[in-house]
Amino acid sequence: MESLSQSFRALGDPTRLRILRLLAAAPLNVTELVSLVGVAQSSVSHHLGKLRGLGLIREERQAGFTYSSLAVDAADVRWPLIQLAKGAGDGEGDLARLEDLLRSREDRQALNERLLEPGQSWFLWSSALSALLPPLEVCDFGCGTGVLSLAIARWARRVWAIDQSAAALAQARARASREGVRNITFLREDLHRLSLPDARRDLVVISQSLHHVEAPAAVLKEAHRILKPGGKVVVLELMPHREEWVRERLGHRHLGFEPEALEDLLEDAGFTELTRETHARAGAATFRVFLLTGTRR
Repeated sequence: MESLSQSFRALGDPTRLRILRLLAAAPLNVTELVSLVGVAQSSVSHHLGKLRGLGLIREERQAGFTYSSLAVDAADVRWPLIQLAKGAGDGEGDLARLEDLLRSREDRQALNERLLEPGQSWFLWSSALSALLPPLEVCDFGCGTGVLSLAIARWARRVWAIDQSAAALAQARARASREGVRNITFLREDLHRLSLPDARRDLVVISQSLHHVEAPAAVLKEAHRILKPGGKVVVLELMPHREEWVRERLGHRHLGFEPEALEDLLEDAGFTELTRETHARAGAATFRVFLLTGTRR
């Protein structure tokens, strides 16, 4: 009863109620909430602290950002409060702005997936490889909305599409459902610490993902751990660049890598027979990519 009473008092604040209603609709970070409710970041952080202290919301780190989301469900005695908040009038226009924000977020995700795919060559090669490769057990590290995972699924026996973003995985599942693809298992996990067993996969693909993670060396070691002896890793990454805007807009933690540095990390993880291909700069293109492969001993 005390918890219910405290929750009633906490939600007596109109701004706090607006924030809770938004978080009941979608996970959001502080910057996004500031843009939606139109109050200072310090005030939003204060309200989030109150809601978190009552166990009404939770926090989760994704792609370099901290997202808050609703932490209660229909089994909680406070659920009727959430329902009242969700059903309240939207005189401030919060939900309309939220719809625009989520659409913009999807556009950023699409940009992130297109940005590093010169000529969409991965997807063209995937179609060609379907007639050449044996059926493999494949992991797609940092699958995002599943575009590459579905392309791989055309020739793989089974694909494990792994990402830490619940929103991205929801889009990936919907994409697979629309296209009738059934040989993909979607996993919401941290690439640094996977639950997959040792030495069971044939191929790990890490496309455009290492610049999002905190510790690339740890992710490469996980790739090595889950691969069978003789299994392959394929890494597509950015050359070093100075485009700082990708940190905030796309959640990049690293502004590209020197190919030699990633080769050293692959060797440290236990990979041998390394190969490298560098994509030539196209005109005034800002980004260049390189491709590394390696084999588990």
